[in-house]
Amino acid sequence: MSKIAEVKAKVEAGKAKLIAGLVQEALDEGNAAGDILEAMIESMGVVGDKFSTGDLFVPEMLMAAKAMSKGVEVLKPLLTGESTSSLGTCVIGTVEGDLHDIGKNLVAMMIESAGFKVVDLGVDVSAEKFINAVKDNENVTLVACSGLLTSTMPAMKGTVQALKASGLKGFKVIVGGAPLTEAFAAEVGADGFAPDAGSAAVKAKELVSA
Repeated sequence: MSKIAEVKAKVEAGKAKLIAGLVQEALDEGNAAGDILEAMIESMGVVGDKFSTGDLFVPEMLMAAKAMSKGVEVLKPLLTGESTSSLGTCVIGTVEGDLHDIGKNLVAMMIESAGFKVVDLGVDVSAEKFINAVKDNENVTLVACSGLLTSTMPAMKGTVQALKASGLKGFKVIVGGAPLTEAFAAEVGADGFAPDAGSAAVKAKELVSA
């Protein structure tokens, strides 16, 4: 088993304590930092898929994300020089009126692992706060809006539309959360939709690379 395959397997299994050492071994073996990162992102994709189908639950998902972030810590100094790893800044928050943050935190972790710098605005975030964060941070390429309550769907719609009408350019808007659908995302004018944290990272990369 190659070191990269071992890293992939251990991320998937959520073995956070072992990952830093394995990543270092994979680097010592001559593997490129970007390749190791890609392998870990693939692992999280598998974890995300298993989570979507109910074969895996939030604790396992969090363990895998924690393992991944330990690996990313080792790679970060090597990746900062590679423009490919920096996909820009992602502003993320749970929309106004919603105080749920587990899903948002998972997505933030996954998106950061995928190569974004993450600015987390927390919960109950107004449209104005999202817009100000885009203005105040450099190179914002993605705004991620999370919502778990059906009652906050109007706030989600208002936030997306306010962002689109703000006159600010250069970023895509992705939405996600239990009550949302692809159709709702399209209807409110979002650029993308993700049903769960695993697919959010994949979709985020697609959107900003398009």
